[in-house]
This record gives sequence, C-alpha cells and structure tokens, in this order.
Amino acid sequence: MNTIPFDTTPVFIAGQWRAGASGETLPLLNPSDGTLLAQIARGTAADVDAAVAAAQAALDGDWGRLTAAERGRLLLKMSALVLEQADELARLEALDVGKPLKQGRADAVALARYLEFYGGAADKVHGETIPFANGYTAFTLREPHGVTGHIVPWNYPMQIIGRSVGAALAMGNACVLKPAEEACLTALAFARIAAAAGLPAGALNVVPGLGEEAGAALSSHPGVRHLSFTGSVAVGALIQAAAAKNAVPVTLELGGKSPQVVFADADLDAALPFLVNAGIQNAGQTCSAASRILVERPVFDAVVARMAERYRGLQVGPALDDRDIGPVISARQREVVEGYLDVVRDSGLTVAAQAMLAPGLPAGGFYVRPTLVAGVPGSHRIAQEEIFGPVQAVIPFDGEAEGIAIANGTAFGLVAGVWTRDGSRALRMARKLQCGQVFINNYGAGGGIELPFGGVKHSGYGREKGFEALYGFSTLKTVAIKHD
Repeated sequence: MNTIPFDTTPVFIAGQWRAGASGETLPLLNPSDGTLLAQIARGTAADVDAAVAAAQAALDGDWGRLTAAERGRLLLKMSALVLEQADELARLEALDVGKPLKQGRADAVALARYLEFYGGAADKVHGETIPFANGYTAFTLREPHGVTGHIVPWNYPMQIIGRSVGAALAMGNACVLKPAEEACLTALAFARIAAAAGLPAGALNVVPGLGEEAGAALSSHPGVRHLSFTGSVAVGALIQAAAAKNAVPVTLELGGKSPQVVFADADLDAALPFLVNAGIQNAGQTCSAASRILVERPVFDAVVARMAERYRGLQVGPALDDRDIGPVISARQREVVEGYLDVVRDSGLTVAAQAMLAPGLPAGGFYVRPTLVAGVPGSHRIAQEEIFGPVQAVIPFDGEAEGIAIANGTAFGLVAGVWTRDGSRALRMARKLQCGQVFINNYGAGGGIELPFGGVKHSGYGREKGFEALYGFSTLKTVAIKHD
C-alpha cells in the first residue's frame, strides 16, 4: 500500500492531493509514546468551499450520471481494496488512535463490510406506487440529498466512515469528510483507496483540520444539504444550530452511558466476556461502551468477583504490542479519566480491581489503568456522566422495576444489554428500555453492520447502519401524474 507520508498530509479535493489553503499544519501525536506521528493540513473555510464545489461538480458530472448499480460496483471495488490493505490500515489506525493492532484490523474488516453491504444495497432502495384518485398514477422516488457533510470522531474513524460515507455514496450523494484532528490517517488512506477504485473525482473529498475551523465551516456551509456528526453532546448542539440556519437535516450520534442489566437467572459464564469487553474496548472510548453494569442483588457479589478477576488479568500497553488495551487518545483525555478516578476516591467508592500497566511503558504515552468500581449508586457522577475511558460502574438493583428505572435514569439512551433466561422478561425489558438498540443475552452483535444504530434523548437522533441509513441519506419525492 502506498501509505501517506508521515511528514505531512494534505487535503484531498476533486480527486487531487493539494496543500491546505492556509499552508499551516497541525501536529498529530502517537498516543502510545507521545511522539510526533505526522503533520496534518489545517483545513480552513477556503478548503471546505473548494471541497463543496468539487462535490457539486461531481453531482453535475460523472458521478451524478452513474446508475445505482454502477455506484454499487464501485463500492464493492473499494471494499475489496480495503481488505487487500487491511494490515496496513490496521497499523495506521493503531498508531493514530492507540488501539491494539487486532482491533485496528477488526475495524478495517468492518469498513470493508460496510462498503460491501452498501454496494450490494445501492440498487435495491425502491420507491412505491400509491393508490390514489381515478385518473392519476402516483409514486415516490428516493433521491440523493446532494452534497453531504460527514464530521467523524477520532475513536473509530474507519468504522464511522464506512457507516456514513458508504451509505451516502450508495444513495448517490457526493461527500465532504472532515476527520478528527486527533486521528485522520485512515480517513486520508480511504481517499486513496476510493481514487484507486475509480470513484469519480469530487464524489469524495477529505478536509482535515480543527473542529472550530474546518468543522464549523462544513456544518454551516449553504452548499451542504445533509450533515452526519458523531461526537459530544455540546458539539452536536453547535452542529444542529449551524445546520438549522440552512434548513439542513442532521444525523447525530452523541454518545451514551449504556447499561448491561444482569438478572439473577442469567448465564454468567456467557455474560462475563461481554460485561468486561464492552466496557474496556478501545480503552473505553466507545460511544456504546457498557460503562454501567446493573446486577440484581442475589448475584451482585459473584458478578463483581468474576469481573474483578478478569480485570486483574488484563494488560495495558502500546498499540503495536497488541495487548488487551492501548492508551487513551491524548493527554487531555487522560486527565479527564484521571479526574473521574479522583472522584471515585473522594467519594469513598470501592475500587474492585484495576488492570495492569505493562512494564516499560513509554514515558510519553497516554496510559490509564482500567478500573472497576463496585457498589455505585445509580445517581452518582460516574454512573451518570460519559467518562469516555476504561472505567466501569457496577450498580446493584432489586427487581425488574428498579433495574428499568436505573437503566433509564440518565440523560443518554444509545444501547442496552439484558441478561436473563426468562423470555417474557427479556421482551418486557426490550420494550421498556429507552435506547436505540437492545441486545438480549449478547452485547453489540459483533458490530451489526446490518442493524440500524442511533440513540434517543442526549444520545442523538437519526439512524446509521442497515437500510435505515440509506433512507436517511436520501430524500423522498412524490410524483402524481394525471392521465385521464
């Protein structure tokens, strides 16, 4: 793979690599050791203007003239290239984000699967005929919005590019992608792959830079007709406000405080790997991380003991060492997580276990010890606020009603898991939990590319993944023809 040089990374507009309009760059640090990984372009409003113009030109030109089947074939070519280059993409993601190599590779495989899914689905989104008045034929069409903006976070660049850009391209939109300034190497590598697959110039444009500069310019641009954003609640509010001025629809995924609810009749052997892994994956920097484990009181001590044993066997180390957990993304994020651990100590809560830091860690890396906290009240800060780090709160409850109340008792509503052998209870819980996804006796369903994903309350609105994403990245037109 012709990798992006680590000395500088430009912007990608109209099928061409070019220096950013400002000529300025931003440092990109390796979370594993704090060293300089690359210099990325500091994209500005001028770059966003050029990218939007290139996207519109693609819609008016070669890209807009392709059939749905032809778009699908291009996405399938991109999927094949991603798989061919999965090892190098995994390495870039590991270096950039700090996640273990095995997870970087899983993300690359997921990106390929998104492109495969949307490539196969591109020509299968249909309108419908509508029974109407005599003398009329009425039907609906699904059409692209036009230029779509995609503001992607640093925690899962490849996966989120796949689920948003992949769906948008399948429906015939032309995309402007603004990756996070903390981690954008795989976004730029994806642009190279798209070009190599033959995607027409301008159908995909990538402008790195700061959120308050390039991101703000993209979210407020009058030429953008749909926005997709994954990130914090505070920034999501700014995105909505900017888009509202142009009457632009927005898909928002804003994080969560997701519970796994473990009843006394649960299969604990089956549950244990999910209870821990869903909280510590990517050093807890996952919107759908299971950061709250609600356990029915009769099995509370047993669950805490088994989770603690698992925690004590985990190791934290550099991404390329491919241990269980890597560093968090930045010194700032490490300070955030350590601040919450200070809250745990100051509150007198019980630290049931912590993972080990591997010996000889680089001094400049952004490492924290994954921490399991037991006996946490449901109203406590670490049970209410999104930490975005490897800290799990284990919360006791008595009975189904209290379990539901605690699970629903935060401002978020993204994902929930339920562990029980009682089928009726499982269905009741699925209906009563306030969230966008509920997993019964599992959590995450292996990524679930086909499963619509999104939240309620402060977790956002709109849906990505599955066919629902294709509907979101299109607009419905009704046609009524009078012929008699």
